[in-house]
Amino acid sequence: MSEDRAILKVTSDLKAAVSAILQGYGDRQGPVTDASAELHRLCGCLELLLQFDQKEQKSFLGPRKDYWDFLCTALRRQRGDTEAARLVCSQDKLKTPLGKGRAFIRFCLVHGQLAEALQLCLLNPELTREWYGPRSPLLCPELREDILDSLYALNGVAFDLDLQRPDLDEAWPMFSE
Repeated sequence: MSEDRAILKVTSDLKAAVSAILQGYGDRQGPVTDASAELHRLCGCLELLLQFDQKEQKSFLGPRKDYWDFLCTALRRQRGDTEAARLVCSQDKLKTPLGKGRAFIRFCLVHGQLAEALQLCLLNPELTREWYGPRSPLLCPELREDILDSLYALNGVAFDLDLQRPDLDEAWPMFSE
């Protein structure tokens, strides 16, 4: 029962974060920047969603894999090399999968591609099941549709974010900066 509540909390928190962005920045009210508390909340919720019930994956003698590795693998299988993945991989200062995943999310927000990129990643249910456990909202068709609908609503919002931040390995940029 508490597992069901955790799953619903992850998805409802994400929807609330999207709603806050839409209320504060929708209808061309100005771009979302790193100074936005709503952006920080949205990014935290997205990261929690992408890590929720993620199976442990390790590379040989390498670090633990994270949601970046899933996104990269899934997109490569669907589309080959994408502009977002190329940009993230070209950032020498980002050393961890977590930092690269954060850079990917920021790139997708700026270019209005977050929902589409995630939808492409989820087109292969077998791959998604390899990376995520049965409790993941990404494996539940109803929750996945709800999540994608929320993320598609962000396409109408302008994001003005620095895509070359070297500090994403440590944490998301704080809105107080």
